[in-house]
Amino acid sequence: MEGGERLLPKDFPKLKNDTFLRAARGEETEHTPVWCMRQAGRYLPEFRETRAAQDFFATCRSPKLCCELTLQPLRRFPLDAAIIFSDILVVPQALGMEVVMVPGKGPTFTEPLKEVEDLLKLRQKVDVTAELGYVFQAITLTRHSLEGRVPLIGFSGAPWTLMSYMIEGGGSSTMAKAKSWLYRHPEASHQLLRLLADVITDYLVGQVAAGAQALQLFESHAGHLGPEQFQDFALPYIRDIAQAVKSKLKEEALPLVPMIIFAKDAHYALRDLAHAGYEVVGLDWTIPPQEARAQTGKDVTLQGNLDPCALYAPKEKIGELVKKMLEAFGTQRYIANLGHGLYPDMNPEHVGAFVEAVHAHSRHINKHS
Repeated sequence: MEGGERLLPKDFPKLKNDTFLRAARGEETEHTPVWCMRQAGRYLPEFRETRAAQDFFATCRSPKLCCELTLQPLRRFPLDAAIIFSDILVVPQALGMEVVMVPGKGPTFTEPLKEVEDLLKLRQKVDVTAELGYVFQAITLTRHSLEGRVPLIGFSGAPWTLMSYMIEGGGSSTMAKAKSWLYRHPEASHQLLRLLADVITDYLVGQVAAGAQALQLFESHAGHLGPEQFQDFALPYIRDIAQAVKSKLKEEALPLVPMIIFAKDAHYALRDLAHAGYEVVGLDWTIPPQEARAQTGKDVTLQGNLDPCALYAPKEKIGELVKKMLEAFGTQRYIANLGHGLYPDMNPEHVGAFVEAVHAHSRHINKHS
């Protein structure tokens, strides 16, 4: 890719395993599909080796490296989907903000938004192909390199989550600076959220044009908002993005791919999220499956929600927990995943045990139901 011939987003290999896509659309599946958030991550020694020589965001800007990192977990585990290696903070970068990865601290904005006037520093019109074309190239290269093994998921952070990073300047346990904007500067907050929603829409459509076969929107910081703030500052934009993406995909004669919304800790909003225009609602590990089903109804697929820390348990115990989870969710209209991403110190063999347990137990349940 770098220095070589650039592959085009067409003539992709035929998909061999569409279980994940069928589950997302609510069609019957022989086994429950499974993938893991952060499946391309530091828990894999080969990931650490590939990343060692390179700055984090420089890695994100290399289609070749992103492709390699995306494929690594699929060489180890019989996962039912791949998710492109990238980061949600490439969107604030596209708006003109500088983000660096500080060892031991994580992503850090050199000049976070402090005052309302700082919004003027952001690009008001973003050409996503110019600013984020490297992600599109990574998707196209990866889609070809997958050789049809499994579908490829594209993703973005949701507006509130990105806004909170842009104001806090990095991670925060309270998000107090970002939340203070919602109370002190509601109009400016909506202005920023609208700008983000518009860029995210174009970014997600661009990912489908590049070859993504499903899309996930991460509202990772939903839990910092109460129900009222979520209704005002998160949900309208989550809805708008689904509607605008689907509308633009139709306009551009692109595939209407399934969309997943993952709003961490937003239990109070599950009913609303089920009607927000997404085919799949992702769940964290703090909500019982039966309660999630009761709140979301029969017209959406659920995804989740094993506690990531369950993977520290012995393999036999992981199998028991997976069986219990499958019995609670049911094997249909369901995609197995963790309730959050994999942690860097996890044993890859235990990740493998999780994936295999989902396949084995779901096949057994389907056979005897």
